[in-house]
Amino acid sequence: MASKKLRRARLSQELCERLSRHQIITCQDFLCLSLLELMKVTGQSYYDVQKLLCKVSRACAPKMQTAYEIKLKKSVNPSSAFLPTTLHSLDKVLHGGVPCGSLTEITSPPGCGKTQFCIMVSVLATLPVSMGGLDGAVIYIDTESAFSAERLIEIAGNRFPTYFDSDEKLFCMTRSIHLYRELTCDSVLKRIMSLEEEIISKKVKLVIIDSVASVVRKEFDTQLQGNLAERSNFLARGASVLKYLAEEFSIPVILTNQITTSLSNGLSIQADLVSPADDLSLSEGASGSGRKESVCVTAALGNTWSHSVNTRLILQYHDLPTRQLLVAKSPVAPFSIFFYTIDKSGLVLQDGKDQTNLTLEGTNPALQTIRVRNTPWKDTSGDAVLPSTTGETPSSTSHLQKGKQNLHQEMNE
Repeated sequence: MASKKLRRARLSQELCERLSRHQIITCQDFLCLSLLELMKVTGQSYYDVQKLLCKVSRACAPKMQTAYEIKLKKSVNPSSAFLPTTLHSLDKVLHGGVPCGSLTEITSPPGCGKTQFCIMVSVLATLPVSMGGLDGAVIYIDTESAFSAERLIEIAGNRFPTYFDSDEKLFCMTRSIHLYRELTCDSVLKRIMSLEEEIISKKVKLVIIDSVASVVRKEFDTQLQGNLAERSNFLARGASVLKYLAEEFSIPVILTNQITTSLSNGLSIQADLVSPADDLSLSEGASGSGRKESVCVTAALGNTWSHSVNTRLILQYHDLPTRQLLVAKSPVAPFSIFFYTIDKSGLVLQDGKDQTNLTLEGTNPALQTIRVRNTPWKDTSGDAVLPSTTGETPSSTSHLQKGKQNLHQEMNE
């Protein structure tokens, strides 16, 4: 709440402009100054500055709400509670769709459809409320240069052919999606910090960052002293501002994440560095001494980040062309598994696929293992995520040894 802009604290326009010349933009900037410093920059008396402090403090202090008030607000205006994904079985489990007012993370290996999902929900957010949309604009922060305007139009036209029945409607939809390409941590954080006024001026109803892990993992080598603390600070600041924006404006915020391969001794290997040929060896892992090493693929960015997101959806491989969607963490939904494919209209659930023999058992979302290659589904919880093998090959041994020697440790706290 302290990141709220002073313009929204009901200070005069003249005072806000004067403060901005001294780089005092947010409530936090204002409240961090001493009374003497505030008297100097505002040109006001001690008494007037005290009144300003009280006014700004009240503006950014969290408002107390009863559970009844929260429930009543959502029942009166259901469209402000969820953004339906049009994946009906998933929406049913999530009590309506992607929740507004909180952070939702999409995690998967490369090629499972994270960006496809983000593009699809971008279209949905622009739809009228009568069609299950939010009738607003979208801010899409692309850190991997993966966004495709052509794919956006293709999904819109194939998913809602009756509504998008003319080029004019398609162009109107594309003008509602504001794309920013930010390739560094600093630029991403600056963009996040500037979102408040854009959300108001552009009537934004959805914020997407695809992806958070991309810039973090490029810039922070956690083997270097101090990098863990810097990375933690960046993630904490970003998550705090995004949570404030989600709650303040009752909008969904969707973030995508990457995967990492964790070893039983606490080391971790970035899973995008793992060769597909080594996937089988990673399920049990052979150490140089012949001892079995417990290895699994999990969401990146560590345990602390996993506590920052409210909902975590995992996309993983199953068999060609089917993939799986897991509800790994949610305040309202149980651990659930869905099968889906990707076509011209985006993600499509395979509701008829047999799930009678699947063991739906959740675990710590930060440690939820993820399947990284196409293998047949086995009806046991132990085989639910990664293929296994009993053979120990020289290639698997050397790979794990090299991984433990050269690759860094993911932050747990």
